[in-house]
Amino acid sequence: MLIYQIQGTLDELDAQLPALWDAGCTGMQEVSGTVHAYFDQRVEVPLVGEWVVADDTDWLEKWKADLKPVTVGKITVVPTWLQNEAPEHGITLIIDPGMAFGTGHHTTTQFAMDALQRLDLPGKRVLDVGAGTGLLALVAGKLGGHAMGVDLDPITVPIARENAEINGLNVPFHQGVLSDILEQGPWDVLVCNLFAELHDALMGEYAEALIPGGDLIMTGILIDRMHLVTEALEREGFSLVSTETEGEWALILAKSPL
Repeated sequence: MLIYQIQGTLDELDAQLPALWDAGCTGMQEVSGTVHAYFDQRVEVPLVGEWVVADDTDWLEKWKADLKPVTVGKITVVPTWLQNEAPEHGITLIIDPGMAFGTGHHTTTQFAMDALQRLDLPGKRVLDVGAGTGLLALVAGKLGGHAMGVDLDPITVPIARENAEINGLNVPFHQGVLSDILEQGPWDVLVCNLFAELHDALMGEYAEALIPGGDLIMTGILIDRMHLVTEALEREGFSLVSTETEGEWALILAKSPL
């Protein structure tokens, strides 16, 4: 077993982590200010780092032991092997980490999970744009929303569908981009964990996808890029509801034009 060691934390390297999975990474963990990405063999990795040989420690078991349930509000996200650690009361979602990492540990995901719980979702139509493993759409489904998701990545969409099945939820996921499914709208709520430049580019489609006065949840936004999103909101006639920040990340909530 080989380790590709990169300086930085999982949060700091978040935007670059998909490149590791694409290169064949079988797992990763944060160790003393570095990210250890595990590989079965030496490959070309498009990130600056160094190769080291793993010791005799069973890295997979250690990785599993280090992975803890994530609780945001009344929702707890757990991998399969930690189901018995979920609180007795509340809502449990089972999401196993894998090639598409999305288990609720990242600040931006937790922002969106919290924002969804502040809305009155039963009976509402909710679309998760850039759904990844489908976690946010599944949260919306557990909260009573009629949820669906869309993502361009052919790897993550089947994983999202499997996660829906594991959790007993009828939440469909479509491979493609927002413009491909606009005719299936409008939606009452859009939740979009993307980056600021993409929010900016998609703001017109967000307006088209939402009902008048619909709720727009946007995260994945670096604080120093917030202005791109707020300017796009103003350009498309949205009403800014609130913003929140933690570390280097921001959450922006808005209402679509009436």
